[in-house]
Amino acid sequence: MINNRKIDYYKNSEPIEYLTAINKMDEIVDNIINGKTNEVLWFLEHPSVYTAGTSSKEKDLLNNGLFPIIQTGRGGQYTYHGPGQRVVYIMINLAYYRKDIRQYVRYLEKWLINSLFRLGINAKTHCGRIGIWVDEKKEELVQEKKIAAIGVRIRRWVSLHGISLNISPNLHNYQGIVPCGLNEYGVTSIKNLGLSLETELIDKILIEEFEKIFKVFVEHKQELNIR
Repeated sequence: MINNRKIDYYKNSEPIEYLTAINKMDEIVDNIINGKTNEVLWFLEHPSVYTAGTSSKEKDLLNNGLFPIIQTGRGGQYTYHGPGQRVVYIMINLAYYRKDIRQYVRYLEKWLINSLFRLGINAKTHCGRIGIWVDEKKEELVQEKKIAAIGVRIRRWVSLHGISLNISPNLHNYQGIVPCGLNEYGVTSIKNLGLSLETELIDKILIEEFEKIFKVFVEHKQELNIR
């Protein structure tokens, strides 16, 4: 691993349509591959949409009229994106990380777990279940629920897609799908766990922990021009 190289960080304040963002991400990755731009972290939010990963199953789509459904090249199954959710697209060169995809996913998991710990949330991974999980207690009942999703794709050893962290989305919007194909488990959010945190604080901690885990320096740029 090469330490302290620079990565460009962009954050867009207005929601960006999913397909528009994917097209921009593909453009950036092409430029990274061809040595025309730095690696990139992109923080954004999407309007409500269901996305289907490469392992999605038709039976897990429960209501196809609720939101648009978009097929995508990332790994995983169905998930929801929408307001109140922090999406981070991570476009980095895995040659700096021994071209080890499993290690890359472990870094993403550790990044989210460490960030949530700093926010006062004990999170974890679970063998056989992708994503980040928390124990949610309601009265005397403790349920294991998903708070963050991970979905990645690799092209010529540059990563695409990334993570989504539930800050304060409308959790009822997940009812049109079986999230990640796991019918017996629910989803939750930072807000649903009883915490009211500013997105600016969450983003700041995510950046700080990303720098620690991936051994990089993140340089803040202006909003990404998607035109």
